[in-house]
Amino acid sequence: MSRTPALHRSTLESAGLDSWIVRLFEDIDEHNLPWLSALSRRCEQVFGGALVDLVPSYTTLLVVFDPLRVSPSEARTMLLRILADLEPDDSSHEGQVHELHTWYDPRVGPELSRVAEQAGMTVSDVIDAHSQQVYRVFALGFAPGFAFMGLTDPRLECARLETPRRRVPPGSVALAGRQTAAYPAATPGGWNLLGRTSARLFDRERKGFSLMRVGDQVRFVPVSREQFEREGGDTTPMEPSS
Repeated sequence: MSRTPALHRSTLESAGLDSWIVRLFEDIDEHNLPWLSALSRRCEQVFGGALVDLVPSYTTLLVVFDPLRVSPSEARTMLLRILADLEPDDSSHEGQVHELHTWYDPRVGPELSRVAEQAGMTVSDVIDAHSQQVYRVFALGFAPGFAFMGLTDPRLECARLETPRRRVPPGSVALAGRQTAAYPAATPGGWNLLGRTSARLFDRERKGFSLMRVGDQVRFVPVSREQFEREGGDTTPMEPSS
């Protein structure tokens, strides 16, 4: 059962003329998810067409609205009303399940061998450990469609790169700490790359844009290079990090 947050301690922090940050928790905890999911759902219902975007994190929800339709003070009042009787989503609801076909290979996952060496494992063992886990989406952020997932097998825990890359290709599957993620677009990044998925993680033609939402479950499914290419995956190789 989800623990009850001290909602009377929840805070609203202004993030500009068109957004509020609702802070529900201080600590990262899987039990936060049903509350953040419920808050997102209620915001969609209450704000309706005035809602521009929702960006959940481990402990907060950024609510972006159209200031031409709702003033900041009106938005604040709406959020306070939502918080007054907020109840968590049913914890038995596990979210949508996604299987991300992934080509694990040093050519597109240049840290794969390093992670294996650090963990005292073979590359095949690392692939098995990463792909056999079912992950929960804890937060969205950093870039549109970027989902923070966890928790990984503790043997795979690894620090971020000392020098982040200037460009990480779309679809790159990565590790940092005990989190995993897949880059939805080409961006700078400092996570350890294991391979690449052919899944389209962010699409402006898709309702909600992002493939994944907070609370969803994700499995990375190993595929061959041939299948990865058939599915439209980019096989352009990468250089190992320095």
